[in-house]
Amino acid sequence: MVKSNIEGVKEEVKEASVAHHESGTGTITLKKASLWKIGTFLFLGLFIISLFTGGFGGMLGGSNPGTGNVVVNNEPSGNTGVAGNINPSIESNDPVLGDKNAKISIVEYSDFQCPFCERAYSGAIAQFKSSDYFKKGQVNLIYKHFPLTSIHPQAQKAAEASECANRQGKFWEYHDKLFTNQQALDIQSLKNYAGQVGLNTAAFNKCLDEGEAAAEVNKESQQAQSAGGQGTPYFVLINKDGDTQAVSGAVPFSNFESAIQSLL
Repeated sequence: MVKSNIEGVKEEVKEASVAHHESGTGTITLKKASLWKIGTFLFLGLFIISLFTGGFGGMLGGSNPGTGNVVVNNEPSGNTGVAGNINPSIESNDPVLGDKNAKISIVEYSDFQCPFCERAYSGAIAQFKSSDYFKKGQVNLIYKHFPLTSIHPQAQKAAEASECANRQGKFWEYHDKLFTNQQALDIQSLKNYAGQVGLNTAAFNKCLDEGEAAAEVNKESQQAQSAGGQGTPYFVLINKDGDTQAVSGAVPFSNFESAIQSLL
C-alpha cells in the first residue's frame, strides 16, 4: 500500500513538472487531488516513523511518557554545587553522622544498590569523614533513602532493612555493611548482616518481613524528588540560615569543599 502511494505521488509530481516545462510560466501547479495524496502520504510516513520512536513525543526529543520521573544513576558530572531555595526535609528520626549541632549538614539521598552511590561512599564521603570539617564538628552527614526501584530491584528492601537497623540505633554500622557488600543484597543476606552488626535479629526480621519501614522509605523517596533529585547519589548542603547548595553524582570531594565554603 505504501509503495503504491509513493508511485502515485511520483507520477503526479512528474506530470506537474512536465506541465511546468511546457508552459514556460515558471510555476508548478498541482491538482487538489494531487495535494491530498501528497499530504496523506506524508502523514502515513510520519505515523510509521513514530511507531519506531516511541510516539511523536519521542521524535521531538520528549521524555519517556511511561516513567513520569527521570531517575538514573548519577555519573560524575563535575558539578561544583547549584545554589537554590531547596528544602531537604530534615526530620528528627533521620540518621546523623557527626555533630548534630554542626553549622552545615550534607543531606544525602542514596540507593544501596546504586554503583555510583557506592563510589561516593568509598570516595568523597570517606574523604569527608577524614576532613577537618567533619572532625571539628562544622559539617555533619544525614542519610535519606532514594531507591531507584525500576533499575535496582533489591534497593527498596535494602533501604527498609537499614531503617529496621536504625530503630535499634545501628543505622551507620548497617549502612557500611550494605555498601561494602553491595553485590549481595538478597533478603537472607540482609538478615545475616543484622546479626553481624549486633542487632536483635528477631526484632529485625519481623520489621523487614512485615514491611514496617516501607512507608518511611517511600516518604523519603518523595522528599528526594521534591528537593530536586532526579538520580542517585544526590546531595543537598544546608546551613543554619537555610542557604543551600546541591551536588549531583559521584563527584570528587573538592566539589563538596567548594559548596561547604560557600555556606560557611
